[in-house]
Amino acid sequence: MATRKIRNPELNMAVDSLNDAARHVRTAVQGKIDELRSAATAELAKAKAEALKKTLATQNKVESALNKAEARLHKVIAKAEKSLDKAMREAEKRSAAPAPLPSKKAARKSAAR
Repeated sequence: MATRKIRNPELNMAVDSLNDAARHVRTAVQGKIDELRSAATAELAKAKAEALKKTLATQNKVESALNKAEARLHKVIAKAEKSLDKAMREAEKRSAAPAPLPSKKAARKSAAR
C-alpha cells in the first residue's frame, strides 16, 4: 500500500524523528530481550548443573550401596560353598568308614528271638 508524501516539511521532519525513535526503541528493547534471554539461560544452566550434581551424588550413593551388597553376597556365597564342601567331606568319610560291628547285646537280642 502506497503512502502519501507529506508536503509539510515540519511534518516530514517529525515523521523522520518518529521513525528514528522507533528504531532506537526497537534496538533498546531487543537488547533487553537478549539480556533477559542470556540471564535466563545462565540460571537454567546453574539449575541444570545443580540437578546433575545432586543426581551424581545420589547415583554414587546407590552404587556404593550396591557394591557393599555385592561384597556381602560374595562372602555369603563363599561361606556357603565352604560349608557344602565340609559337609560333603564328612559324608564321604562316613560312607567310606567300615560299618560298626554289632555289639554283644544286639547279638543276644537277635539270638533270643
